[in-house]
Amino acid sequence: MTWRMPAEWEHHQGCLMAWPTRPDLWNRHLDEARSEYVATAVAIASFEPVVMIAAPDDAAGARSMLPAEVEVIEIPIDDSWIRDSGPIFTVNGAGDRDGERSGADFAFNSWGEKFEPWDQDALVGRRVLEHFGVRRRPSNMVLEGGSITVDGAGTGITTVQCNRHPNRNPAMSREEVESELASMLGLDTLIWLPWGLIEDLDTDGHVDNVCTFVRPGVVLAHGAGDNPSHPNYARMSANLAVLRSSLDTAGVPLDVIEVPQASYFDIDGEPYRNSYLNFYVANGGVVVPIADHPNDAAALAIISAAFPDRAVVGVPSRVLAYGGGGVHCITQQIPS
Repeated sequence: MTWRMPAEWEHHQGCLMAWPTRPDLWNRHLDEARSEYVATAVAIASFEPVVMIAAPDDAAGARSMLPAEVEVIEIPIDDSWIRDSGPIFTVNGAGDRDGERSGADFAFNSWGEKFEPWDQDALVGRRVLEHFGVRRRPSNMVLEGGSITVDGAGTGITTVQCNRHPNRNPAMSREEVESELASMLGLDTLIWLPWGLIEDLDTDGHVDNVCTFVRPGVVLAHGAGDNPSHPNYARMSANLAVLRSSLDTAGVPLDVIEVPQASYFDIDGEPYRNSYLNFYVANGGVVVPIADHPNDAAALAIISAAFPDRAVVGVPSRVLAYGGGGVHCITQQIPS
């Protein structure tokens, strides 16, 4: 049986999220983080159903803050980045059972064993699939959902910085990683970008902050800007060079659309950045992290032009960036 990971723009049954539950990650900003999760859930719920996972002790609080149309289910979790800890839903693209779903359940080690504990998050993929009654396909390879973007037609993009990092799969060769992704997600071609953002230390450079497919053959990519002294100039220049010299599975050169540099702002006197590419594509909409920054309008306009048939909505995400992520990091699509 052939399984493939659908592109994010394909139709969804709904969206999966997980309620913030690690106080030491958010410090005094936990309530603000929860408010931004609510804003994201409300925005997505205007396009498709949303299911919010909550740790049993947090479920009542989640239900009190979320609108009634957001379903809350109780599953033990350590953290709330469901894109990375949760399953990747796949569909059968061949044979008599075309469209049947399964869940690719990769190993999770808390981004290279950075945040303890993670034993519940290591089990959340299995528990989510049990809840939805979806067949589980386990893999011993460590992979986070934020480290891969796909076009649904056999092409994927990832970063060397993350998925060749020795804290993920040190015993696997690059060819073995590619083979496992071919088997689990239906990828025939994997494009390796050198870098994530220089500030992206927690995840070791996830691709969903620097590049994403918007349709087959077309990607939005984090621009390098025109200042060679910018900390991300060299990295993003190298990524853009790879993208512009790459072919997808169909042998078509990629069309690369640049998005402005991530916006920077201060929280508690420390600089943080918001990547506009860390958005979620919903049924009929795109939900984009914004940061009340002058770059917001230009980024939203570029994303709107890339998705002309969808409503583009910005949601406040400064505290999400403080916690280490964005809208895409806290969501996971459930394909129809």
